[in-house]
Amino acid sequence: MTTTPTPPFGRALCAMVTPFTDSGALDLDGARRLADRLVTRGCDGLVLSGTTGESPTTTDTEKTALISAVREAVGDRATIVAGVGSADTRHTAALARAAQHAGADGLLVVTPYYSRPPQDALEAHFREVADASDLPVMLYDIPARTGTRVEPATLLRLAAHPRIVAVKDCAYDLLGTQRVLSRTGLAYYTGCDEYALALYATGGTGYVSTVANVIPHHMRAILDAHDAGRTAEAARLQLRASELIEAMMAAGLPGTVTAKTLLHHLGLPGGPVRAPLRPAGREAADVLRAAYERLAA
Repeated sequence: MTTTPTPPFGRALCAMVTPFTDSGALDLDGARRLADRLVTRGCDGLVLSGTTGESPTTTDTEKTALISAVREAVGDRATIVAGVGSADTRHTAALARAAQHAGADGLLVVTPYYSRPPQDALEAHFREVADASDLPVMLYDIPARTGTRVEPATLLRLAAHPRIVAVKDCAYDLLGTQRVLSRTGLAYYTGCDEYALALYATGGTGYVSTVANVIPHHMRAILDAHDAGRTAEAARLQLRASELIEAMMAAGLPGTVTAKTLLHHLGLPGGPVRAPLRPAGREAADVLRAAYERLAA
């Protein structure tokens, strides 16, 4: 029996970049200002220290400081989901406990990368992390980055865990996603901006969007139009954003780089990326700015 998932973290979530100063230090004031802007312009929740937040290059201390600063900025106006995933189960569990202490409302746990654990080991990893704190967990399935798929059969078993409540879906397998949606109460958030409306219209809960760093109101409007029964308008809004989505997410540069390029263009906090990432070149930056300006016109 298909059920409509209760949105544990809201519907419109932004995978927020981590602002840095020009010298590359963590910019907590910038994080507060960016977080406040995103929430004011329609984000129900903020996902911190995901890949868009450059989690591989931030320290554990920086991750917890970021949670505390953003909580100070948004209060109870939005949920905070902390990325705690790593390739080490013990380290991930420790980050989960630290995130709870710092004020997070939930956890984003990505599949351990590079080591490519088999499904039974992957399931044990997620269960151990979910048991490490009292916070609800969103599993992050992105096999193109991690090398390992969270198979639908594994998700069906993990759905029975009381704190595993959601999935950030970047598997590009709509049929597999529908299989899990139809048999569980897991809240499904697309992590692929081009699927924001498609997944939402077939029972998904919403999105965790990188593009929302620069167009939070537009991305939220897609969901609002669909909720109001204006499906043609929702489709028009999704299609209107497609050029920018392609430029930011499918043009060969990481979403962190493209988001920070446009945040800089808009005079908003973001700052540089940390190595090994590099800033966008002039040609790529021009394409991004042009796509943004056409959408904003």
